[in-house]
Order: sequence, then structure tokens, then C-alpha cells
Amino acid sequence: MTSLRHFNAMDVFKFNATNLDPLTETYDLEFYFSYLARWPNLFIAAEAQDGTITGYMMGKLESSPSYLQFSEHYLPFHAHVTALTVAPHARRLVLAQILTRSLERGVDEYDAWFVDLYVRRSNKIAQALYGKMGYSVYRRVLDYYVDGLTGDAEDGLDMRKPLRRDRDSKHIRENGENFTVTREDVF
Repeated sequence: MTSLRHFNAMDVFKFNATNLDPLTETYDLEFYFSYLARWPNLFIAAEAQDGTITGYMMGKLESSPSYLQFSEHYLPFHAHVTALTVAPHARRLVLAQILTRSLERGVDEYDAWFVDLYVRRSNKIAQALYGKMGYSVYRRVLDYYVDGLTGDAEDGLDMRKPLRRDRDSKHIRENGENFTVTREDVF
């Protein structure tokens, strides 16, 4: 049995099995702790009975700086999924959907407009997963993912799901993959 709870500082010693996966972005400790300090209620851990972390979701609330309010790339108050990962042995158990829905319910209470996330254009499995959960591509970000060793770049897809506040789906669009922006346009 797996249970959800808020991530805590000691969990960084228990999530190696989850992070040691080529599809998981591993950050430095300062990054994890900054999320833990700023958005503790949006940093959710899935814990197995033996105490290991089988998955986690790092989320935050944000908006573009006010000086960008007239820019076509301005983002109103919304939630962002920074990281969602599930250990390979715990996949196909709907844990990713459970973690995502937990974050969505939490940020809906803050009256955010939408939840967004970025996914590699080549990651069709993640795109299908998010699509099933109501996310759609809003725009394609050219060369969003850059490999630090080789310099190779891959486009990212900005996927969004409207929340209760966005009754008219004002921040969602059809055929989003046809709308391209550069990395510099993304806040």
C-alpha cells in the first residue's frame, strides 16, 4: 500500500530509487529544499509501506512579473508542475494521476487559473498520460531542453489544464503545438 503525504527534508535520503531513472530530472539539494520551504503543501510524496519514496510531485504557484502584463507571453496566477516522477517498479499503478490530481485540488483552492507543465516533445508516453487527465498543448518551446554535456537541444511542450476559475478556457488553445516560442519567451 502507498500513502500520500507532504514531502519532508529527510525524504531526500529515501528517494534514490525514484530519481535513478533516465526520464527523471535530478536537481541539487538546494533546489529541493527551496520548494520545501516556499511551497510545502505542493510538494507531495508517495510513500510505500517500507518507507521508501515511490513517487513525488513538486509544484508551485506563480505568475509573470507585473512588468510583463502587456506581453503576449504573460502568465496569470497559475500552478506549475516542476517535477512528477514515479519509481519504475511503481508505474502503471495510477500513482502519477493520483499525485497530479492531488496538486490540482490543492491549487484550485488558491483560485489559480490553470496548471501547466513542460514535457519533452519526444516523450509521447507522458503526453498521452497528461492528455488523458485533461491537459492539452498550449505552445511548443523551441530548444527548451538542452543537454549540458553535448549541447543537443529538444523542443518542449507547454501543456495546460484549466481549473475552476477558468470557466471559459481562456488560457487553453486548440492546436497548441503550432504556436512556437523561444526559451527566452518562457517565464
